This record gives sequence, C-alpha cells and structure tokens, in this order.
Amino acid sequence: MKRVKLNFANQQVEFVDRDLALKLIEEWAGKGTYPVQVIYGPEGCGKSAWLLQSVVLLREFGFEVIYVNPINKEVLAEFGVASLRDEFLRMVREALAQNALGRLAWLAFDFAKELIRVTRGKVAVIVDDAFQVIGVKESALYVKALLNLIEYPPEHYERIVTIVATSEGVSLREIGRHRWAWSTPMWNMPREGFKQLYEQLPGDKPDLEEVWRITGGNPAMLESLYSANWDVGKIIDKITKEKELSPDFIKKWAGHLREAVGDPDYLWFNAPGELINELIERNLIIHFLPKRKPDYWVDTPPPEKDGELGIGRYVAWQTPIHREAVKKALQEVT
Repeated sequence: MKRVKLNFANQQVEFVDRDLALKLIEEWAGKGTYPVQVIYGPEGCGKSAWLLQSVVLLREFGFEVIYVNPINKEVLAEFGVASLRDEFLRMVREALAQNALGRLAWLAFDFAKELIRVTRGKVAVIVDDAFQVIGVKESALYVKALLNLIEYPPEHYERIVTIVATSEGVSLREIGRHRWAWSTPMWNMPREGFKQLYEQLPGDKPDLEEVWRITGGNPAMLESLYSANWDVGKIIDKITKEKELSPDFIKKWAGHLREAVGDPDYLWFNAPGELINELIERNLIIHFLPKRKPDYWVDTPPPEKDGELGIGRYVAWQTPIHREAVKKALQEVT
C-alpha cells in the first residue's frame, strides 16, 4: 500500500503505524459498513491521518471515495465519474467561497447518493470533523441520512462504507440515543508508532521518553511542541486560552479539579454532571472509556490505567499536557 505524505509542522512526513486501524478498513471494504461507523477520540490523536491513508486503501479495493473535512477545508474526490467529480468540486469551491463549511458534509452525502445511482458499485463516504461545524442536532440528522443511504439507496449497489470521525464529545450523546451508528474510540498513538513519527522530525529534539510523557502519544501535541521549539509552557498557555480555563471556572470547580488531576477516575465516581459536561464540551477529557479489548477500539487501546499519562479506567485527560494546563490554572487561583 502506498503511504500518504502528510504536512506536519511544515514538514512532509510519511504516514506510520495504525496497522490495526487499517486492517479494520480492509474488513469494512470486504463487507461494507452497517450501521454508520462513528469514530471518536482525543483532538489530534491521528484520526484524520488514518482516514487520509484509508482513502488510498479504499481506492486500491476499487471504491469510489468522497472525503471531506470541513474544519480543515479539505476535500478529496477520488472517483472516476468525471462529470460528477467536476460538479462536486465546483460546488465545493462555491461553499468554501461562502464559508459555508457545514455544506461540505451535505455535499459529500448528496454526491455519494449520486455515485450509487450512477455506478451501482462500491462507494465510500468519509466525513471528518464535521460535527463542530454543523452542531449537535444536525449531526444526529446527518448520521441518520447516511444510514438511510445504506438502507434505502437510490439504486442497488455492490458495497458501501460510511465513516464519520469527530473529536467533539457532546454530539456523541445525541447520536447514541438512536440505533443509527456504531461508535468506536481511537486513542493516541502507541509508543512504537509515536517513535516512528518523532524520528521523522529533523533537528535537535528532547529525549523521546520526555516527549512521550508530555504528549501521551498525541501527534498533534507533538506537532505543536515542535513548532513551539519544545516550549511546554507556551503550549500550556495556548490550551488555557483555547479551553477557556478562566479563574471563575477554575474557582467554581477547584475542589473536584484538584482530585481529577491526581486521578481522572474521580470524575467518574464523584464529580457532578455539570462539571463532566463542561470538561467534555471543552475537549479536556474522554469520558466513559470502554474495556481495553482490541475489538472495542480502532487500533491499539490505551493502557488500563496510567497515572503518569492521566489515563484512568473510565476517564482520561485528552493528553498529559491538558491535565497540566488545568493543574497550572489551579495553582494560579490559589
């Protein structure tokens, strides 16, 4: 399989690791997906890189593939019907010109439907990071529309693969109330895969073990640290601002947060629902981690519990540096 090149911290790096996740794509290519596959996990854990590599793999299996990422304004039209491809890209350009990013997700649906009608073959539609753009209620409706594409297609088809990926946790609750999707988590990279990515970065670097402890294997956090010349404090300040860790928020929940930075499972057993919702909405934690059985996860699951990386049995900080940002905010208000 051809490995895709990815833009990473203004460098071109080769996609590495995620062999188990790619085997899952191979399995789906062989039998199709039912219901819609919703993949979730920490921000920057590598979902998008995996999906871009999956486009290549699905093409090798003979699929017509549509990929959209509204957040990154990235679109791939990997299908052979030239007239449809030209029309799709024209409408994508119009949507981008109008900054109608949510429209990209619906264009992917509309043209996947048209591809089924025209080709009656193997079609894959991959929608990456759309939930933040289209909102909670529309996210659920979108997943239902994809399920309808599987169950009530415009024509008979050979096979269809539908994948939606997100880092946004609130929409998962709304989707989970229905039978429309099967939600599976992906975690940050395992150590060996993370090492392969780390080694592709040029120049002087901190020791791998130190970088692993800081990032927890999160490739986007590695990219941020590299771009910041390994200034951890700068990244913590960035997270503090982006996640709105204001003094009012920290003071309100200080007692619970102090316990949670020591053991994230405290949030599972003792924290009020209002705080849990706040932390999920701010993408600071992953709540309700499944059992660490391989078939419960896309690729390698996290360890059962790792205090150093901020991983509990049921709850985990998205990365160790997210936990450190909360810890620093607590120190500054006391």
